[in-house]
Amino acid sequence: MQIIKVLTRVYLKPIELDEAIAFYENLFTENCWLWFQYSETGLELAGVGSLLLIAGSAEALTPYKNTQATFLVDSLHDFRELLTQQGAVILAEPKSVPTGVNMRVLHPDGTIFEYVEFI
Repeated sequence: MQIIKVLTRVYLKPIELDEAIAFYENLFTENCWLWFQYSETGLELAGVGSLLLIAGSAEALTPYKNTQATFLVDSLHDFRELLTQQGAVILAEPKSVPTGVNMRVLHPDGTIFEYVEFI
């Protein structure tokens, strides 16, 4: 069981995404490694370095802004079990998303994180 990568979330307006990708590609000296439209939520997401750029209208972003970061993990099932044993609360049960499976979790310290297992 391993956290593969921690992604810091950056929330943007849709018109800012292309500019942000270019800026962070130059800053990290890396190419964008992830890009997709999540039409179900009205969001467009991109990954550059350790950032997860999330673009959408203010209304579309509202349900996600209290999530602090995204953890890419090797086994969502194993993390779900461990987290609940340690007092975390599953806010959104595992579900299919464009990149695999995710869940949202409230940690005992009051912070909210998204966990994603790429498939």
